[in-house]
Amino acid sequence: MRRTPFYKQHEDHGAKFVDFAGWQMPISYGSIIEEHQHVRHSAGLFDVSHMGRIWFSGRHARRFLERVLTRRISDMAERTCRYSLVCNAQGGVMDDVIVYRMENEWLVVCNAANRQKLLDHFEAHQNTYVFKMQDKTLSTAMVAIQGPKVMDLIGRFSSEVPRLKRYAFCEKNLLILRMLISRTGYTGEDGVEVILDAHLASKAMTLLTKGGAKETDSLRPVGLGARDTLRLEAGMPLYGHELNEQTDPFAAGLGFAVDLDKDNPVKRPESPSFIGQKALREIRANGPVKRLIGLRCEGRRTPRPAMTITCGTKTIGSVTSGSLSPTLGYPIAMAYVNADSCQTGDLVAIDIGNRLVDAEVVPLPFYRLAKPPVPSTRIHEACSAASLTD
Repeated sequence: MRRTPFYKQHEDHGAKFVDFAGWQMPISYGSIIEEHQHVRHSAGLFDVSHMGRIWFSGRHARRFLERVLTRRISDMAERTCRYSLVCNAQGGVMDDVIVYRMENEWLVVCNAANRQKLLDHFEAHQNTYVFKMQDKTLSTAMVAIQGPKVMDLIGRFSSEVPRLKRYAFCEKNLLILRMLISRTGYTGEDGVEVILDAHLASKAMTLLTKGGAKETDSLRPVGLGARDTLRLEAGMPLYGHELNEQTDPFAAGLGFAVDLDKDNPVKRPESPSFIGQKALREIRANGPVKRLIGLRCEGRRTPRPAMTITCGTKTIGSVTSGSLSPTLGYPIAMAYVNADSCQTGDLVAIDIGNRLVDAEVVPLPFYRLAKPPVPSTRIHEACSAASLTD
């Protein structure tokens, strides 16, 4: 069982630990609902060091990544990030990732449970490509700092970070600490994710948390339980629930992350086709057989993964993720249903074991910021997640 560089700090804050993909990770430090609400109203600090961090460099690094990623990356500006997918030959999702473009190298951040699978996949498809791949997961650490007060807190250390656009990053030095800071996250709130050397990680977080707590006590540690309820409210898919190798990106509503024209010889003569591209062209032409929907549920009972969904007398799908929404005050769920079985506004039923519960089909996401995050000008932003909330 691996431990992140912040394990001692988690213990000091009274964390309850769970096994997640071979790592001991904090599920909570007390109440998941309170931690969830703190992120929605203030600022939360998540340890996400278990996620994979794989660097690519060398002559063919860019062309290789075009081959294994569904989204075009050659047109990315330096110091920007992009969400993409890794698919198998049948078009099923092997993982969803964030790609960082630096001057002479690329970084792929992947889900913890899929790291070794992706390393094996990349090695199997290296072929004649000449590049260097370095898995730096264990030599680095990663945290997510999320919430509406994050940029004001970070503004005490940096004037550059609060002015970052969404999906942009910078590299900063804080005393002897070198950090890569991106305006990204998995909560539906504004915030940043920070990657830094593992041996300096604990010291860096001590500096940041003391700075945040000195006047307002705004920045508090938050566990994976609240991270799951936050991402569910924001309609963000989780690998192993909404995403797997039997599910294609179009069914998951992730068509924006698939560039089926990547290998166009006229527009893009240097780009290869990506793995799974042929299968995904056929799926898009014929339409996916299932699609992801949101459900607002009656009562207080939380829907759980694999619970069946019916419309009239027909079984049309099953729940993938569910929780009582701390922000909205009622149960919500994501589910896959047969592609043409229901529409937004329709009523369906969820079999919760001893009875049927009514639910309304609603658009995703369930929660959205009133206004998109705007860069500030102030000077002084895969454990089974369902089991986390059981």
